[in-house]
Amino acid sequence: MIDKPLCLQLLPETLAVCRLEPDCPAPDWATQGSFHSITRTTEETSVVCPEWAVPQDARAERGWRTLKVEGPLDFSMTGVLACLTKPLAETNVSIFALSTYDTDYLLIRERDVPSAVAALRAAGHRVATTVDS
Repeated sequence: MIDKPLCLQLLPETLAVCRLEPDCPAPDWATQGSFHSITRTTEETSVVCPEWAVPQDARAERGWRTLKVEGPLDFSMTGVLACLTKPLAETNVSIFALSTYDTDYLLIRERDVPSAVAALRAAGHRVATTVDS
């Protein structure tokens, strides 16, 4: 279990979470910007990419900001997401979580960023924002 506070950084770009059909090839717009993720299952293809890159007619939830957990995180670490999502859930902040080989990312609705940052800091975590990084 996590026994010390985690460090997070609020990334500057606003993202969108998009839904495509499962057999849809990844469109060019899905790989734009410095942060993107494509996940394919038998039911759907999900794309996370910069909001500005997404066509207006795409099925998308726009207005997400990203909190990056300082990494790399060792694969033996347990409870990383749990210790972050618990204070957010208690504050009614919905998240969309992504993980990579090195670390975890929490996507937070832009309107919820102030309360998410406050909840995480109250739980003892350090959060650097673009204003006070």
